[in-house]
Amino acid sequence: MNHLAKKLNDNIKRENIYIDEMLSDLGKRSYYPKGILSQSAEANKKAHRFNATIGIATEGSNPMHFDHIQEQFANYDPNDIYPYAPPSGKQTLREVWRSKLLKDNPSLQNKTFSLPLITNALTHGLSIVADLFVNADDSIILPDKYWGNYNFIFETRREANILTYPLFDEFERFNVPAFKECLLSQKDKGKAIVLLNFPNNPTGYTPYQKEVEGIISALYEAAQNGINTVVILDDAYFGLFYENSLKESLFGQLANLHERILPIKVDGATKENYVWGLRVGFITYSSESLTILDALEQKTKGIIRGTISSGSHLSQTVILNSLKSNEYLQEKQQKYEVMCARATKVKEVLNKEKYQKHWRYYPFNSGYFMCLKLHNVNAETLRLHLLENYGVGTIAINETDLRIAFSCVEEENIEELFDIIGEGIKDLVKVSEISK
Repeated sequence: MNHLAKKLNDNIKRENIYIDEMLSDLGKRSYYPKGILSQSAEANKKAHRFNATIGIATEGSNPMHFDHIQEQFANYDPNDIYPYAPPSGKQTLREVWRSKLLKDNPSLQNKTFSLPLITNALTHGLSIVADLFVNADDSIILPDKYWGNYNFIFETRREANILTYPLFDEFERFNVPAFKECLLSQKDKGKAIVLLNFPNNPTGYTPYQKEVEGIISALYEAAQNGINTVVILDDAYFGLFYENSLKESLFGQLANLHERILPIKVDGATKENYVWGLRVGFITYSSESLTILDALEQKTKGIIRGTISSGSHLSQTVILNSLKSNEYLQEKQQKYEVMCARATKVKEVLNKEKYQKHWRYYPFNSGYFMCLKLHNVNAETLRLHLLENYGVGTIAINETDLRIAFSCVEEENIEELFDIIGEGIKDLVKVSEISK
């Protein structure tokens, strides 16, 4: 093992042995090398005559670039576009995002947490966390309704076991008892990795205060029972809360809660700020120990350096300028109101009597999506039928559940969409009756 990795591990172990035990084998081997990048960083501060370090080309005081490309970015300084961004991301953007976290999450006040590290959006962030904390046969605890890419990130890449519990109880609220039972079942292993995704993809559900209290209580009880718990908060759709549910990330309430609980927030501008293709995400850790936060940052930077090297400088500059602009809050509120109106319209339409024989819908109060639970037809069969015969695209989650992204349907078209889905179901039921 590299001596730098060993030093980071020793620092973590000295501060909190439980977090050392949470690291995967790869996580323990990870470190940020003192190579070209660290030497270049030193040169950027002190090489006032010539800086012949990092592998870019320059002309005068600017990075070398094509004029026909720079013409497309006339309002941007070439130094904010063409050079490599640091593996941890553009420093000012990290600081601005941290300030945003404090503003958006009152529970984070007076808590100790890291400066966010910038990733190539959320999938990359989740993959980094998987690399650092997931060994083969570790358990990933998820609700039974989850984003399908978790399978590849945790199960295929890291060979973890995915354990699920029913997302909803009989009252159509977050199933705290089932979650707690699944979590406490890991007592013999002594380690669990919990992934909480609110607003939930695919259902669009965010828990209410009483459910949140139950989730936190279950995690605390697991820690008291000797279970080292990595809690990953996938906050991809953060801020899109349309009803009186939780309005902030659970990260704030879990920060510094227990020495056996390591909260990790994975979020980004991609969906919050409608910039999916810019691929800017963040990882933020919480620990009472600054030494541990530093060690986790070094290990995260090592994983980034060894995979993508660093994220897009241009994308980070665009996001930073947006967050600092006078228009940001006003435009974000405008888009929120559009999304909220669509969610409200979906509920208004779905509550009509004409649909009751075809489906019921799972609770939703946030995010981009909602899910139908079909009564009489197979979801994949219906998906294909709608696509082939009506030109309507939906997502089949399993045999009964059909996901609808109301985020990409204009409010005035929502009822027409569900009418078409209803017609598709009638077609399939009729064919089924004829075949009998």
